[in-house]
Amino acid sequence: MSKNINKLLKQAQKVQAQVMKAQEEMQKKEFEGTSGGGMVKVMLNGANELVSIKINPEVVDRDEIEMLEDLIIAAHSNAQEKIKETSDSTMGSITSGLNIPGL
Repeated sequence: MSKNINKLLKQAQKVQAQVMKAQEEMQKKEFEGTSGGGMVKVMLNGANELVSIKINPEVVDRDEIEMLEDLIIAAHSNAQEKIKETSDSTMGSITSGLNIPGL
């Protein structure tokens, strides 16, 4: 029984180290979200922080400010989805081999 617990603890420590490393790497990545056919682009880092916004000058029209605001929100959401997909994929591959009874 003690051998199983030690093995499980070692496995958990290994997974914890892998998760920490993956989180650090994720923080360094940048994700671009777009909307309006690429007219609005936002760049987020892996910590979900907005790094930059690029707006095609053709989009800027005083009468279309509300549409521009919606495009920025859509581009931001698109980038956040990419972060979540990458994070889920990375963490899933790390924990897939973890065999914890009851989970």
